Amino acid sequence: MEQMENQDNSIKEFTFLGKSMESVSIIYGIFLIIWGVAVSFISGSNSITSFIPSMFGLPILLFSILSAKSSNKKKLFMHIVVTFGLIVFIGGLDFSRGIMKGTLFDNMWADTSKLMMLTTGLIFTLLCVKSFIFARKNRAQ
Repeated sequence: MEQMENQDNSIKEFTFLGKSMESVSIIYGIFLIIWGVAVSFISGSNSITSFIPSMFGLPILLFSILSAKSSNKKKLFMHIVVTFGLIVFIGGLDFSRGIMKGTLFDNMWADTSKLMMLTTGLIFTLLCVKSFIFARKNRAQ
């Protein structure tokens, strides 16, 4: 995690791997969309549930793009984005049901998607929270 500095060495923006959170969010939204579509086709699933990552990736992508384009509503749009990221994480918690029932990876593709949602949703949500904390601290200075 890094912070971008402007010419007077004051910290301007929270970044992760050199990318703004809007860019990270766009990449994450695209990743979720591709994941859902790829898993659905690779697994030959006829179930709409295999597209769940894509269904959450679409609003993440949309509101991330809106946030990048509309600086006056950036805060609102990024809060919507992190809400969907949190929902992705919560959806991934269903992975634990397979652990408790002893049926983990009986449906390899579904459980792999749940594990992906659990881990990436957690990481993404934590990054967003760190970004919000960073913005709040900078606003106070």
